[in-house]
Amino acid sequence: MTDRPEAPASLLGMETRSIDFIPERERHGRVWDQGPFWFLSNFQFYAIAIGFVGPSLGLSLGWTVLAGLIGVLIGTVFQAFHASQGAEMGLPQMIQSRAQFGYRGVVVPLVGDMVSLVGYNVVATVLIAEGMHGLWGVNAVAGAVAINIVASALAIWGHDWLHRAFRVLFWISLPLFSVLSVAILMDKAGGHAQAHLGFNGPAFLTQLASAVSLNVTAAPYVSDYTRYLPSRTSRGAIIFNVFAGSSLSAVWLIVLGAWLATHMGVADGLVAIRLAGDGVAGGLGSVLAGASISALVATMGLSAYSAMLTGFTTIDSLHHIQPGRRARIVIILGVAAISLGIAIPFGGNAVTWLNSMLVVVLYFLIPWTAVNLVDYFLLRRGRYAVMDLFTPRGVYGAWGARGLFAYLFGFAASLPFFVVPNVFTGPIAARLGGVDLGWLVGLVVSAGVYLLVSLKFRPGDEDAAIAASRAAIAGMEQSRQVRQSSP
Repeated sequence: MTDRPEAPASLLGMETRSIDFIPERERHGRVWDQGPFWFLSNFQFYAIAIGFVGPSLGLSLGWTVLAGLIGVLIGTVFQAFHASQGAEMGLPQMIQSRAQFGYRGVVVPLVGDMVSLVGYNVVATVLIAEGMHGLWGVNAVAGAVAINIVASALAIWGHDWLHRAFRVLFWISLPLFSVLSVAILMDKAGGHAQAHLGFNGPAFLTQLASAVSLNVTAAPYVSDYTRYLPSRTSRGAIIFNVFAGSSLSAVWLIVLGAWLATHMGVADGLVAIRLAGDGVAGGLGSVLAGASISALVATMGLSAYSAMLTGFTTIDSLHHIQPGRRARIVIILGVAAISLGIAIPFGGNAVTWLNSMLVVVLYFLIPWTAVNLVDYFLLRRGRYAVMDLFTPRGVYGAWGARGLFAYLFGFAASLPFFVVPNVFTGPIAARLGGVDLGWLVGLVVSAGVYLLVSLKFRPGDEDAAIAASRAAIAGMEQSRQVRQSSP
């Protein structure tokens, strides 16, 4: 990494940084904004759909709520602990992962991350386009193109504009869903409870795994949105705000989704929102649906932005680049084109198969999060040579043997426990009646193996590289100050 010249001011404040280090002088974020930001990321009908999983398998409202609550709390722990890395290192999440997997080896988990990000936007495109067509008669193709244009614009303008959009939508959505939720508690939203639902183990664990996946899949990119916070920001404050925001909205809407699934007699979350809202007040259902769609479009922008960073990281890991604005626009528009190319031809069928694919992605991401968190909090304890993350000849090397071995071993160990709907059920999972424990096995095994193969690791061996990195960063800052003070 070199101290590249600062880009000139861009139209309406388009972001100029990408995968490079964020100098302290450019750190302008506020930790308290992280709560509303991550709250809104789950505060739309994608999360509501998670609450439909249990009832569709025969699980009652109470058991669905319990499984959703446990799953969200588990998944959000991993997401929130990754969040503090952004402020402490000033880097996107997956650049930091080069310390565990190597400059080139990081491409292995990057593949799963990219599939997750693009897949999310494909599913969101289908859900929104079909929802707008069903609710308001909007042409599905035109709707799909329009929402991807808006999401791409947010991603292109970048970090600050995403935070602004999320902040506005937070204050719009919060009172609307509060009205609906209070009406449900007061039995003013209509609907009738289904008496035939109850408890069964596989359905409970499937609902739990779905809730876990909601926030675990955000773990590879959560630091992308905390890296502009000042490095002195309290680690505990970052973790608390991200955890509170992500978990509260996820639990809220999974509970709401479970109620809608067990009381409204429809299988579509957006339709159920409109029915319940109109049961409270005429027209409220459409307003709620519109707010939920807007929040999901903004979240598509978040996904496209992180896909851009992931794309840059992947390319840079194979061939060093200096990414600029033109390249960022090309990658973001490429993500939109891929999303539309899959969503438009396949429509509803895309959701069925992509949901199965996203389950597989969870299996790929869980071993990564285990290795990354063990390395960051237990082994290196947040001490890294930032400059060495930008070269295959640094202290972390081109291939991180310990991280890759732990990752692949954990993934292989979880294979017999896989449950991929409509595609594959592992032999042990089949014997357990279709219970999905693959994610848990991958987590425990990868973390344990990484600790075992790191028994001889000595953090002190990297002290010289860390000191040299800090000196280089300080030198770049001094050079900038000299350039600015020169006539």
